[in-house]
Amino acid sequence: MNKIAQSVRLWFAPQRVREEGDTPDYRFSLANERTFLAWIRTALALIGGGFAVDQFLPELAWGVRAGLALGLLAAGVLCALRAVNHWVRCERAMRRGADLPVSRFPTLLSLVVAVVAVAMVVVVLFGWEGR
Repeated sequence: MNKIAQSVRLWFAPQRVREEGDTPDYRFSLANERTFLAWIRTALALIGGGFAVDQFLPELAWGVRAGLALGLLAAGVLCALRAVNHWVRCERAMRRGADLPVSRFPTLLSLVVAVVAVAMVVVVLFGWEGR
């Protein structure tokens, strides 16, 4: 089975994670869970922002509005999926006594949010209506 499918299966079977290695100090597992919840809050905020752009900026040209909204919605979806994947990877690493996994996702997420923010600055400075 490929590695991605195996990882996704662990999302829905957390008891299988417990079968690996030794049980870490519960404080580390709880910290890992708090990090997961922080990523979920970020995902919800991005999704909410995407809906807000779509619903509350009707004067904005459709293509610009849809692009900004879809950018935020996609970032929210990716953030939610990444949250569970990161939780599983960190939990497995702690149980194995391995280094915690590194990720480029925070950089990617930051870039998407920055691009949307710059686009919104341009919209605010130069007007809402498409020409």
